[in-house]
Amino acid sequence: MSAQLNQNLLLAVPLAPLAGAVIAGFFGKLVGRRGSHIATILGVAIAFVLSAMTLNDVINGARFNATIYEWMVLGGLKMEVGFMVDGLTAMMMCVVTFVSLMVHIYTIGYMEEDAGYQRFFSYISLFTFSMLMLVMSNNLLQLFFGWEAVGLVSYLLIGFWYTKPSAIFANMKAFLVNRVGDFGFILGIGLIVAYAGTLSYTEVFAKADELSKLGFPGTDWMLITVICICLFIGAMGKSAQFPLHVWLPDSMEGPTPISALIHAATMVTAGIFMVARMSPLFELSDTALNFILVIGSITALFMGFLGIIQNDIKRVVAYSTLSQLGYMTVALGASAYSVAVFHLMTHAFFKALLFLAAGSVIIGMHHDQDIRNMGGLRKYMKITWITSLLGSLALIGTPFFSGFYSKDSIIEAVHLSTLPAAGFANFAVLAGVFVTAFYSFRMYFLVFHGKEHFHHKPFPGEHDHHDDHGHGHAHTPHESKWVVTLPLVLLAIPSVLIGGLTIKQMLYGDFFRDAIFINSDLHPAMKELGASFHGAVAMATHGVQTAPFWLALAGVVLAYVFYMVKPEIPAAIKARTGFINRILENKYYFDWFNENVLSAGARLLGRGLWKGGDAALIDGAVINGSARLVGGLASVVRLVQTGHLYWYALVMILGVVGLMTWQLWPYLSNPLGQ
Repeated sequence: MSAQLNQNLLLAVPLAPLAGAVIAGFFGKLVGRRGSHIATILGVAIAFVLSAMTLNDVINGARFNATIYEWMVLGGLKMEVGFMVDGLTAMMMCVVTFVSLMVHIYTIGYMEEDAGYQRFFSYISLFTFSMLMLVMSNNLLQLFFGWEAVGLVSYLLIGFWYTKPSAIFANMKAFLVNRVGDFGFILGIGLIVAYAGTLSYTEVFAKADELSKLGFPGTDWMLITVICICLFIGAMGKSAQFPLHVWLPDSMEGPTPISALIHAATMVTAGIFMVARMSPLFELSDTALNFILVIGSITALFMGFLGIIQNDIKRVVAYSTLSQLGYMTVALGASAYSVAVFHLMTHAFFKALLFLAAGSVIIGMHHDQDIRNMGGLRKYMKITWITSLLGSLALIGTPFFSGFYSKDSIIEAVHLSTLPAAGFANFAVLAGVFVTAFYSFRMYFLVFHGKEHFHHKPFPGEHDHHDDHGHGHAHTPHESKWVVTLPLVLLAIPSVLIGGLTIKQMLYGDFFRDAIFINSDLHPAMKELGASFHGAVAMATHGVQTAPFWLALAGVVLAYVFYMVKPEIPAAIKARTGFINRILENKYYFDWFNENVLSAGARLLGRGLWKGGDAALIDGAVINGSARLVGGLASVVRLVQTGHLYWYALVMILGVVGLMTWQLWPYLSNPLGQ
């Protein structure tokens, strides 16, 4: 029997960041800037240490699944706070707390002159608490609480600079788009409660076979398919999958540490985690898995195309995040759930590294984010340069780097999938390798190599005091402070090593044995992958002979030729492909469609409901109409209320006469009784 984890230590993991958030948020002015960042960093550090201890215990066989607090019971439905800690949860706990700790340390340098310093630390600690509650939950109610909490705090973080109209627009956009996904998510939870009668994961999974035999009322669809698609719609919003991806690039309006925290290890990976956690349900519906494959493939390929034409350094990395989330989703559709969360883990480290490195470049460039104004930063920012290079190599799947092991495993799993949508998915993930390498090294070369383009123009910080962190106005970039570069170095280590060190245990061992379920008879991809795996070194050595490696190399070489050797070539291509370029620059016109069609339709519907439903029907007919009816009746009735005794006497006499006439009428009308 597995050992039991300590409940109090598990409870301390989410509560420690929450305590830091409360101190910085409510007592920030009292404890000051230093006190705020000490309290929040200490809270997240405690959470990370306890998470690492928990992971070690889980590796040794310990598990936990119990109720912490029972909120209420409605009939037979229990609503409670509880933890389920297994391999999947322990891995997520470590990833979330480690990346969050790096972001907290980094924030000391990045936000040092910002007026909202304490508020920012409070928000990011609260975000960490919310994500931990999500991944540690053992029931759908707590999962939904964490789900909505990270959405709420992301709204606050994206719009942190609330005096900027663009930031306010971006956080509202993120909030509304996520509500669309959350509507599907709560429908899926509602169907589970309606037919399974429970919110507990283990009880739902125990009834999975029963659910798989039921049809959805009034349709030919299976109930389990509807449940899984509804749940995945929630994941589409939170994990920014096509067509609910539009919020993520605009969320770059928030400070750079938020980009690393939201888009690397926490919010956007919640959907991937949820689908992996619900694998016993998703394995019962090939229709849902095919749907997931198609959505993930579109996101992986077409969002990568948009990264090619971006000039804002943070937006290039943001579209890279979209594409990599598509890869994770494709793995889920191929029933390679462990590969999806493995890529989630490796991606969290190198993507956080790339975002924080981008922030370091922005600081060094005095908050100029346009990569066309950079170049040659390698000699000015050596630590940022080398860590960015390591992160980029991990991102494109270079053999022996962590990204290679997870990304190559996704490609192989899709290739081995037997689902109908696997053909398109296989093309998308292979083409995405070339696209990812091209836009990643386009950014890398334009930022760190080539001619220096920053001498001839003022930096934005010279005119925009809002983002000026006190770095002066010298037209020479500089390396960032140690509180900025230290997290880069610490994140670079797992970006290089974590994949090779953990692939055997996580993908082909028993690390996820009781967390992820796969029907190997119907979906044999992981079984076949395991049969062909001969170790991390052998896999990387063989990787240089495969198509993904040569596609990535071709992307890097082409980026070098286009932007270092012959920069006139991309300009000429742009001039000759104006139509395609306009489509990409307008992001496939999704924003235009949402703002001019969906929003216009919503406004018309809202105006119709307001004018016709509220004003005319409810206010006009029901409320005002009933008032007018009562008033009209009262105006008629009051005519007989004169206050004169002779009038009342006359009415009484007439009433008596009328009553007598009514009673005697049968006799008067037939006096002879005939």
